[in-house]
Amino acid sequence: MGKFVAYYRVSTERQRVSGLGLEAQREAVARHVGTGQLVAEFTETESGKRHTNRPKLLAALAECRKRRAVLLNARLDRLARNVAFIANLMESGADFIACDMPQANRLTIHILAAVAEHEREMISQRTKAALAAAKARGVQLAPLQQPANGPGQPISPADQRRGC
Repeated sequence: MGKFVAYYRVSTERQRVSGLGLEAQREAVARHVGTGQLVAEFTETESGKRHTNRPKLLAALAECRKRRAVLLNARLDRLARNVAFIANLMESGADFIACDMPQANRLTIHILAAVAEHEREMISQRTKAALAAAKARGVQLAPLQQPANGPGQPISPADQRRGC
């Protein structure tokens, strides 16, 4: 089999700290690698909407070029939820595979990127509507706080009750 560089992305620090989304991505990548060789892994915490500041992705792509490996990620929407970003990545000549659609061709990837971008917009609209409804009911909204036990540590029951 081939050589692979894994790229994992979660959208929020809370997701990174809990590890749940990352665990599922790692399992999908491991299933795909099979008898191949996973030569490096990169993890990034960044919104799929923002696509201009992705140092871990840039490092993963550089590692792919260096090792002549294929970039591997669990799902296309974990790479980005932006059609232009995905199109530019394809135009750059970078080889990448989304484990949920390993046989996807360029047309399929473009369509799935458009669907992922649309879903990102719908998530944003639903979140804004839910926050506005909660505010109208008198719920005081406060920013999420960093867990007391620090990033990368398991979330304690007290932090879970606080919404961290």
